[in-house]
Amino acid sequence: MINRRTFGKAMALGTGAAAVSLTGPQAAPVAAAPRSDRSASGRTSASPLPDIAPGTHTTFDRMRHVTAGLLNVGYAEAGPAHGPVVICLHGWPYDIHSFVDVAPLLASRGYRVIVPYLRGHGSTRFRSAATFRNAQQSAVALDIVALMDALGIHRAVLAGFDWGSRTADIIAALWPERVKALVSVSGYLITNVEAQQEPLPARAEHTWWYQYYFSTERGRRAMEDADKRRELCRLVWETVSPTWDFDDATFARTATAFENPDYADIVIHNYRWRLGLAEGERRYDRYEKRLAGRPVITVPTITLDPERDPFTVPGNGSSYRDRFTGAYEHRTLTGIGHNLPQEAPAAFAQAVVDVDHF
Repeated sequence: MINRRTFGKAMALGTGAAAVSLTGPQAAPVAAAPRSDRSASGRTSASPLPDIAPGTHTTFDRMRHVTAGLLNVGYAEAGPAHGPVVICLHGWPYDIHSFVDVAPLLASRGYRVIVPYLRGHGSTRFRSAATFRNAQQSAVALDIVALMDALGIHRAVLAGFDWGSRTADIIAALWPERVKALVSVSGYLITNVEAQQEPLPARAEHTWWYQYYFSTERGRRAMEDADKRRELCRLVWETVSPTWDFDDATFARTATAFENPDYADIVIHNYRWRLGLAEGERRYDRYEKRLAGRPVITVPTITLDPERDPFTVPGNGSSYRDRFTGAYEHRTLTGIGHNLPQEAPAAFAQAVVDVDHF
């Protein structure tokens, strides 16, 4: 989820040009007044989107597949085929349904909206049984670059949360020419594995209980067991989104994505790799070396902080502000938890439309 280095720092201090080929409803959220670094420029936001109650939509109209790099990617699509592209990226333990209300809002504004299942989720499959089930950050980012290539998309607005924010951040940092603009929930999430060897304050470590559970074989076995996996993932939903009154059907729709045969391997590797407990692959070393230097992001960006997410750091975005050097705005959504696009779809979609007008 969030970069432990950034989270720990906040707590302690008061906290691709060329693509690379590697063969139930609740009350509407109240957003804090935006803090903008571009007010002096005279730019104005796009016209407001209509409000929408979370849970208004439950399915996507169009589901597709495409061969892209190491994967056969399953993805939802909405909007006109030749509209400006927005790629929405989900996190863990979530899936494309985090954007089931966001996509039609953006489609109504003429956007072509692409919502892919990340590797190990839903209908996305590895093309070869011999491919290492690797979930290190650069591998996931390159999946999305390969998807863009496969769909003939040179540039897109990238918008994500959790694993999706990290993935979008990486593409914006390493291949800015592929990113028209960025919406990143929780800000700058690029991981520095070496820095994450430093312990966090006790309360911060406690929030990451499942990460440490996954470092054990008991945790792996829990993720491999369908019932225990669902129970664990639902507990995470309830813990990190304390104000989201979702129903059983909402969780069940997403939990189907956890039945992917590679799900346990991908989740376990992701969290173990981030703790330095699992090796990545040498083919990604050059990207990880660049990412360890915390490269700045130059594309137009809106960062969103969900106020009730236990991973949201103090400081109203100040802990990562220096990582964004282009047109920038930060917004905090009060009363909203970790799964921000599903809990506050209108606010998330508005951020996408607004950043595209920077």
